Amino acid sequence: MSQQPRASLGRVLDDLGATLLELVHGDPGTGDPIGGVAIHDPYDEPSLPPHALVLGVGLREPAEITALLRTLGRHGAAGLVLRAPVPAADELRAAARDAGVAVLALTRGASWAQLAALLRSMLSQGDVGDAGPETLGGMPSGDLFALANAVAALVDAPVTIEDPDSRVLAFSGRQEEADKSRVETILGRQVPERYARMLSRTGVTRDLHRSEQPVFVTPPPDAGDFSVPRVAVAVRAGDEFLGSIWAAVRRPLTPDRSRAFSDAANLVALHMLRLRAGADVERRLRTELVGTALEGGAGARDSLARLGLADRPLVILAVGMTDPSGAGAADTSGLAAQRQRMSDALAMHLSAVHAGSAVALLGDITYGLLPVTAGDGERQAERAATGFLDRIGERACLVAGVSPVASSVAELPTARAGADRALRVLRGHPGTRRVARLTDVHTEAMLLELRDAVAARGDTPSGPVARLLAYDAEHNARLVETLAAWLDAFGDVVAAAAVLHVHPNTFRYRLRRLAELGAVDLADPDARFGAMLQLRVFTPLA
Repeated sequence: MSQQPRASLGRVLDDLGATLLELVHGDPGTGDPIGGVAIHDPYDEPSLPPHALVLGVGLREPAEITALLRTLGRHGAAGLVLRAPVPAADELRAAARDAGVAVLALTRGASWAQLAALLRSMLSQGDVGDAGPETLGGMPSGDLFALANAVAALVDAPVTIEDPDSRVLAFSGRQEEADKSRVETILGRQVPERYARMLSRTGVTRDLHRSEQPVFVTPPPDAGDFSVPRVAVAVRAGDEFLGSIWAAVRRPLTPDRSRAFSDAANLVALHMLRLRAGADVERRLRTELVGTALEGGAGARDSLARLGLADRPLVILAVGMTDPSGAGAADTSGLAAQRQRMSDALAMHLSAVHAGSAVALLGDITYGLLPVTAGDGERQAERAATGFLDRIGERACLVAGVSPVASSVAELPTARAGADRALRVLRGHPGTRRVARLTDVHTEAMLLELRDAVAARGDTPSGPVARLLAYDAEHNARLVETLAAWLDAFGDVVAAAAVLHVHPNTFRYRLRRLAELGAVDLADPDARFGAMLQLRVFTPLA
């Protein structure tokens, strides 16, 4: 183990907390690096490295745990990991607080071996996601293709490693020994829908999620190109289903190979957790850097430098989802996951068509920082956004606002505000257009901001518009609708009457009535502008 690990207890919780660990008592601390990992031995006086993380294997009784916490506090330990559920005892909570030792829970079903291997990997190489050489179980960390080939050698059959949605993450060699359905799966990097439905219908999917042992799958008579039997085993971390390993075999595995296949699933779980943790760390870092840059404060210049965007003109894309169904703003986990997928897709697209870009999801908006040439920057960004939205089609209901060019760090907050304003206009008019520069929708943006201002003050319609609204409410005379149509048609009575589907003479009669009842001089340009402005701002008028 490295003598100079860099991972703190807080970083361990950030990277493994979603799957393996949960903070029960105490504070992750000040970010001091963990000095090492130790396993508690009740029959031996602890000899711990500074700021150690101790694995309390087999500890259950509150009194025993409390005594150990006091001992660990004297030795300056960082934390104690116990198997969940941790006893809910007041003395345990008080002991953790007095000792300054955090208490963590290892999720049910997860093995201490999994946790120890991941912690050893993190501490020996520093931050998760480090690009340096690293191995897990003798295999290069995160190299699922090498792992697939190793598993294939163990079971003497071609192998695929798949995620929970049956997407192919890696595959071994010798796939020509399988059948056409396996070839189709690998070429599409996804189990075809018809085979997925068949596995669900025959109960294979259910058995795979429930069983700890490999599941043998015999092709049904109507399976078509699925002709070679399969054996599959679930890949788990605790109670979480991470994916599965599938081997194309001619007959059931021998007991020895079956055990090796199950053991391989545990190793695959470590690698998949490592990959996910590394991706999460990289995403969090990129999000922090992009967020700091967009704020334009003291750290913006350093953030841009770390993103490789220092001293370059930038245009900001603000990409968000519309809500055409009016389903509301309740952000479900499914919606959050969809936003993250769209953010990742934008990052991938821009990396191919606009090198050097940085993308991050902040709240419900994905921001892209695009380095551009000053003369045609907005058009470059507009083309990049249009290309992305054309590629994903209409299924995601995405729109994109394009900011003016920011030539310096100080201009970034203004540029972000411009992108946000354009995006808000597009969200308010779904289906009309998908990409807009602020210059394209500046008037609509100002009207939205004016509506915000009058709503905040509690203003209501006044003057002629207020009088016409009151009359319409009592008599259903449609005079406000008539005034709006006439103003929109620039005084063309015939065109305005056609919009309302009434005879021009009827329209002229209504126009005279509204001028009288509203006491408005329609020949006065200021009166017309005032009425039009109120009709635009107070929406809906009621």
